[in-house]
Amino acid sequence: MLSLQAKKANTSIKGQDLLTLADYSPATIKALLKKAKELKKAYLSGEPTPILQGKILGLIFDKPSTRTRVSFEAGMLQLGGQVIHLNGQELQLGRGEPISDTAKVLSSYIDAVMIRTLSHERVVELAEHATIPIINGLTDLYHPCQALADLLTIQEEKGKLEGIKMVYIGDGNNVAHSLMIAAAKVGMNLVVATPIGYEPNEKVTELAKKFALENGGEISIESDPTQAVAGADVIYTDVWTSMGQEAENAQRLIDFKDFQVNEKLVLGAKDDYLFLHCLPAHRGEEVTGEVIDGNHSSVFQQAGNRLHVQKALLVEILQ
Repeated sequence: MLSLQAKKANTSIKGQDLLTLADYSPATIKALLKKAKELKKAYLSGEPTPILQGKILGLIFDKPSTRTRVSFEAGMLQLGGQVIHLNGQELQLGRGEPISDTAKVLSSYIDAVMIRTLSHERVVELAEHATIPIINGLTDLYHPCQALADLLTIQEEKGKLEGIKMVYIGDGNNVAHSLMIAAAKVGMNLVVATPIGYEPNEKVTELAKKFALENGGEISIESDPTQAVAGADVIYTDVWTSMGQEAENAQRLIDFKDFQVNEKLVLGAKDDYLFLHCLPAHRGEEVTGEVIDGNHSSVFQQAGNRLHVQKALLVEILQ
């Protein structure tokens, strides 16, 4: 079963999972961003923050990673904790051990698990049987830690989140899903512009629209990127072909050819628009070098903020 339904609003997340931001209240998300700012300030000033001394985080990777792996490992070490790398194929999971058994065993050894894997159901099942917090580092359905970093970057650059118009251009994938939920929770207006047939998951869209209605934001789906970017404060894109979709690449290059973020398209946005990309980027495909390497781009600030929001998350669930 997909974890699509919101739990009761939380103000504290100590001991809790992060499977999707749908499970977190707007107040909790804003508190995480505030904590991230505090930890970032301490990091930049060289102030030690050994808040999680004695804690151990397990990292399970079923998919390759650069930003997720390094940011979680560096973050835990900077907080005074330790990490253990657990390649999914090297665990007994790779030989058929039930996820439920693995969850119970890991709960006896370490304090939390971050898992980056294909199936969202796999993460949900791990969380159901573990007695320690489980963090979704990426699944085929959601990428919540990325969305937290996105919110922090927008807040830093625009000074607010409420009322900001963000336009996501590209595949209706896990990044789009988490952006929709995150934007709706904090009162942003998000337009997802994607080719017909590549729209976001319908249940996620319904849930995001419900949250937007509750929090003063708006979520809409468009098939015309030029119309979508009109008056945009933020333009966001992602690769057209994600890991595991390589066989579809040739067709996707055709289907997405009119959805490239280039100098012509961004003319419709506000003069001070912000460009974001979760990386890695394919210059010349979903975005041109002129845009991603231009003055409006904050993609490396955005990537750096993964460290700080994840440190905030670790502190709040483990302290």
